[in-house]
Amino acid sequence: MKSLYLDYAATTPVDPIVAERMGQCLTLDGNFANPASRSHRFGWQAEQAVEVARRQVADLISADPREIVWTSGATESNNLAIKGVVEWLRREQPGRPLHIITSVIEHKAVLDTCAYLQQYHDVDVTWLSPDADGLIDPQQVAASLRDDTCLVTLMAVNNELGTITDVAAIAKLLAKHSALLHVDAAQAVGKMAVNINDWQVDLLSISAHKFYGPKGIGALYVRRDPQVKLVAQMHGGGHERGMRSGTLPTHQLVGIGEAARLCQEQLEADEKRIRTLRDRLWLGIQALGDVYINGH
Repeated sequence: MKSLYLDYAATTPVDPIVAERMGQCLTLDGNFANPASRSHRFGWQAEQAVEVARRQVADLISADPREIVWTSGATESNNLAIKGVVEWLRREQPGRPLHIITSVIEHKAVLDTCAYLQQYHDVDVTWLSPDADGLIDPQQVAASLRDDTCLVTLMAVNNELGTITDVAAIAKLLAKHSALLHVDAAQAVGKMAVNINDWQVDLLSISAHKFYGPKGIGALYVRRDPQVKLVAQMHGGGHERGMRSGTLPTHQLVGIGEAARLCQEQLEADEKRIRTLRDRLWLGIQALGDVYINGH
């Protein structure tokens, strides 16, 4: 019996075009060098490939390439964003009470990070609960805002329900508040239009393997104007403008870049195709009776 893979919210296969481009960066006759090796041609070529990928990812979310920080995936991006903001404020404003707003339906990478800060670093956390449709209403955020709120961290698309958070409305609420807005967009980027200028977020997490790129690579969008300040969570070389040290894996970055390029080209057509498939599935199963949509 042939099996059909439907678990695309967990991970996607690597697109064959992406895999081919990655393979060209692995062997001696390819673009394999360390992008930080600027004393020879091989390093320059690798660095150029990395910067092309940075632009491709930036273009997918309408960002400046200088606002893209490479990470190992959305889990690391979430940790860097949340811990990075808190640690920066602890350094700059010692003794200041800090408050974070999040929800109980976030990914574990956010839930566990916020719980860690609450337990060990004296950060007060408000845990919002969704309504009956699985949505976090912007007014819940407004009602929870305090003078000491330093960060709101909410996912764009829920990884289990598929519900979509009104990020732009929440950002509008924060426009006159000092709190930063972090969005875990692992389930949104590559599947729906994401424009950081429309959303007005300060930090946004991306994972390549959610949109036909390789596992083990991702990015954190960090706003430059005004500049969001973070404390690095990985040290040892000052890579990524001091925000994330580590030798850059050229093949994986070429992979996320190529996946981002393909997504940008195909996103509109894919949205229409997948919406048609969703509606066809629903029409087929609702006649069974006692079947309902779990979420908005």
